Amino acid sequence: MLKNKDFLVRPFLKVPLIRRADPKLLTFLGLLFGIMIPFFLPLRLPFLALFCLALSGLFDLLDGAVARHSNASSELGAVFDITSDRVVEFLIVLGLFLVAPEERGLMSLLMLGSILFCITTFLVVGIFSVNTTEKSFYYSPGLIERGEAFAFFALMMVFPSVFTLLSSLFTGLVLLTGLIRIYQFFLNTSMPKTRKIKSNK
Repeated sequence: MLKNKDFLVRPFLKVPLIRRADPKLLTFLGLLFGIMIPFFLPLRLPFLALFCLALSGLFDLLDGAVARHSNASSELGAVFDITSDRVVEFLIVLGLFLVAPEERGLMSLLMLGSILFCITTFLVVGIFSVNTTEKSFYYSPGLIERGEAFAFFALMMVFPSVFTLLSSLFTGLVLLTGLIRIYQFFLNTSMPKTRKIKSNK
């Protein structure tokens, strides 16, 4: 069943070729377009990079939707998907860095650090939480998810003059996302569990 991003993927699921596609192939295509981004950005071709970013994000949406639609979800697919997502995010930041290495070095490192921190909290909380989602593991939402991150990346590509401002805001929000996730997990695990009282009636 599709929920939050249903309106984005539903039209594509009506296409027989996509509906019957191997979800891992869609993941691979998302990775492939992500690999192109750090080549286009240093060449001052931001709109080609933006096009690749959009397709990479689209295939990332489709792989999970197709897997659930066709009951083809698997642990291997989940591992490939999560790993590909992190590789693509690294490649995007790498591409943004290569546009102006001397000027963007520090902020690029801070962005990568915030992503590392956030994904660590995401995975650790997922490990120790009961899965109540339709995904292969517990999915804890946050302020900055992949869609919001791609929106920031797109703005950084199209408006390079405000890269420092956008990257600073992105880093802060990603760090805040991880901190909130840890805080919520702390509250959930520290709350005393109420005992169920059996009625004699």
